[in-house]
Amino acid sequence: MKQELPRIENNPYYRNLGTENDRMPLWRITCFVVHHRYRRCGVARTALKTALAAIRSRGGGLVEAYPVRRWGAYSKYRGTVSMFEREGFKVIASLGQSNVLMRRIV
Repeated sequence: MKQELPRIENNPYYRNLGTENDRMPLWRITCFVVHHRYRRCGVARTALKTALAAIRSRGGGLVEAYPVRRWGAYSKYRGTVSMFEREGFKVIASLGQSNVLMRRIV
């Protein structure tokens, strides 16, 4: 639903991309909040795998993520490109200097 994430919907880079299949449900994975003591221990990757399993159990669809390219201010919350690549996501486009749009069908 467009109202769920208006900031991405208003991003000029994003608006021009479209989706692979407009009839397919769209799921968005936006953030991971992991306590600083447990970062880089696989917690976010486990959460990602669990989210994908939950999406699959609800019929699946197109899954989007917006991870960071470079380690910085938002890296604590968005995940990294490599984490999503390990779970089958592909980079679709750049969303500014730091973020990319990644997609996968589940």
